[in-house]
Amino acid sequence: MKKFFTTIKNIFSIEDLRIRILNTLGFLLIFRLGSYIVLPGVDPNLLAGNQGGIFDLLNTLLGGSFSRASIFALGIMPYISASIVVQLLTVAVPHFTKLQKEGESGRKKINQITRVLTIVITAAQSYAYLRATINSEAILNPGFFFTLSSIIILVSGTMFCMWLGERITDKGIGNGISMLIMIGIISRLPAALFQELETKGMNGALLSIIELLILFIVVVGVIAMTQATRRIPVQYAKQVVGNKLYGGKRDFIPLKINASGVMPIIFAQALMFIPPMVAGIWRDSDIGSYVGATFADFTSWQYNVVFGLLILLFTFFYTAITVPSNDIAENLKRNGGFVPGIKPGRQTADFIDSILSKITFPGAILLAIVAILPAFAVRLGVTQNFAQFYGGTSLLIMVGVVLDTLQQVESYLLMRHYEGMMKSGRVKGRSQFAAA
Repeated sequence: MKKFFTTIKNIFSIEDLRIRILNTLGFLLIFRLGSYIVLPGVDPNLLAGNQGGIFDLLNTLLGGSFSRASIFALGIMPYISASIVVQLLTVAVPHFTKLQKEGESGRKKINQITRVLTIVITAAQSYAYLRATINSEAILNPGFFFTLSSIIILVSGTMFCMWLGERITDKGIGNGISMLIMIGIISRLPAALFQELETKGMNGALLSIIELLILFIVVVGVIAMTQATRRIPVQYAKQVVGNKLYGGKRDFIPLKINASGVMPIIFAQALMFIPPMVAGIWRDSDIGSYVGATFADFTSWQYNVVFGLLILLFTFFYTAITVPSNDIAENLKRNGGFVPGIKPGRQTADFIDSILSKITFPGAILLAIVAILPAFAVRLGVTQNFAQFYGGTSLLIMVGVVLDTLQQVESYLLMRHYEGMMKSGRVKGRSQFAAA
């Protein structure tokens, strides 16, 4: 306990880190306050309660702003959808691939395209949201003006959330977009836990303890999966510079079993919100009714099959983007490093690719299993709100974001020659290539 308080003291004694933490808390407070501001022309007392299924899951990710018809009702989700589309274009369309390789100028152009696409997607999702989720009794003056003004406000709210996320990344601590999603999830946890305990009552006290124990095991398993790495040994050749001898050391490349982190879950979840919302526009038709009912129920086998396949796809896709084997091999060759028994250059890149494929597949399977655990929890009698934290998107996002944030905090501590946060080793976040 003494070490814990000493670490907290060290954290706030570093001025830059202290300012970043306070900035992050301030931006998150603004985000939470905005989630309680209801759209003009909507009576919050007449809004429908729990809609069930995927809408409850979306409500959890957005911290309740979805069900409150808030100006932040769509949150950051349209921006994530736009990012998915743009990243797919950088792989499939030569023009976008060229932009990605142009450095800072290309990155700015891609960001601008992403923002414009975010506005288009938000406008479409806003119309679907107004049609599918807000009951007509809650709208005081329905009509064209209400629809148009609400769409403009919802688009502005999403763009403001995107701006907050960028400010957190630049001026705060951690990844801003992921941080906004995590704070929305955590805000729903106390109420969900209380509801679960209240539902079970005193007669179900033992069952509640068992549920919490299983939840603890799941959390430990997710952390282990997030931290697991496959180390590729690297040997650096000796070089003579002037009268001194450099190199000759051994190192390794740590390839994570889940190198893509939480992003495949966020990407897949963002796409899974689209079918029920679009189907809501044609809810009077048989096809629209069927699609809406099927994909609004996150416990249905159709939803979980599609969700799992999307996670597998995005895990491989995002890993290929974030772990460029050709660049790693080129960096090793340029710095005089090589993998023992493997020729530098192309063969090293192929070797890294083969190892990455072997560890990414089981990692993607585990990620998909954890992602659909809430559906099994609901089937076994756990209340739906608490089941969202039993695995799935909520737990993976919280674990991933917390580990990434702790890693950044520890980096500040180690840079200022303070003791790290863990006695048994450094906190591991996203992939760090020691050899690159």
